[in-house]
Amino acid sequence: MSQQPYLLEVNHVKKYFPIKTGLFNRVVGQVKAVDDVSFGIRAGETFGLVGESGCGKSTLARVLLKLKSATGGEIKFGGQDIARVGTGELRRLRQEMQIIFQDPYGSLNPRFLVKDIIGEPLRVHRRMSAKEVEDRVVELMELVGLDITRRNRYPHEFSGGQRQRIGIARAIALNPKFIVADEAVSALDVSVQSQVLNLMMKLQKDLGLTYLFIAHGLNVVRHISDRIGVMYLGKMVEVARTDDLFASPMHPYTKVLLSAIPQASPNRTKERIILQGDVPSPANPPSGCRFHTRCPFAQERCRVEEPKLETLGPDRQVACHFPL
Repeated sequence: MSQQPYLLEVNHVKKYFPIKTGLFNRVVGQVKAVDDVSFGIRAGETFGLVGESGCGKSTLARVLLKLKSATGGEIKFGGQDIARVGTGELRRLRQEMQIIFQDPYGSLNPRFLVKDIIGEPLRVHRRMSAKEVEDRVVELMELVGLDITRRNRYPHEFSGGQRQRIGIARAIALNPKFIVADEAVSALDVSVQSQVLNLMMKLQKDLGLTYLFIAHGLNVVRHISDRIGVMYLGKMVEVARTDDLFASPMHPYTKVLLSAIPQASPNRTKERIILQGDVPSPANPPSGCRFHTRCPFAQERCRVEEPKLETLGPDRQVACHFPL
């Protein structure tokens, strides 16, 4: 995997949202949702992205797909800078970059039949005939494990897991190279989660897909990811191979997240690290290391100097002055 080139390269990407007030919408500040994030995703791998709610994971995903414009930085897909492409080229790139949304209920148009939901990308981008679209829809439904005789039904007639399979079928309809799975299984029951994860892994193997997999559950990310990036308050604080991250976390925040994972065996004991205080506001982040206000290992340097994301080993990057 380490010899594969990067399909997606993210260099110092920022996304700020202006804070406006008054009659004339005067800008008085900025919410730094994503602030100077850099990483890469290799062709054919699954890159997991984890962090607390509000840390910027979903905003970053939408910036990568250019559903939102970046405030700064560079995003290269297949060596091409997404920020500089024109409308026509962006339309072509849309076919190679797709997304599976978190909500299997709200992400499907309730007025469309399932065959129309899955077939819409084909009609928009490929201009296929009705017969060609119908044949492709049948093929896609079989591929994701849906009953093809139910293609003339509406989304509300399906369970949550089945709706997410519809969303997956729509995402792979155009044979994309890269798919963002934004909390794609968090709204599903645990038993259904495993089925959807196994489906995604099978599709990756069969179709050569590359995933950015965003989730809260670390065990879910561990199951599917080759490498994992950890975000805190708009910053990437650690990137590592999955096994290395779980075996020896080097950033205090990563260690805190791993300590919170429930243990299946009552005889196993593990130190639980309890964070003090609340998550700071991205509109007014702390000076120095953004985690220092809650870090049990913080020192004076952490309060005044912001750590850079440094390479400390093969596929191992950490933004900490005193890595564990």
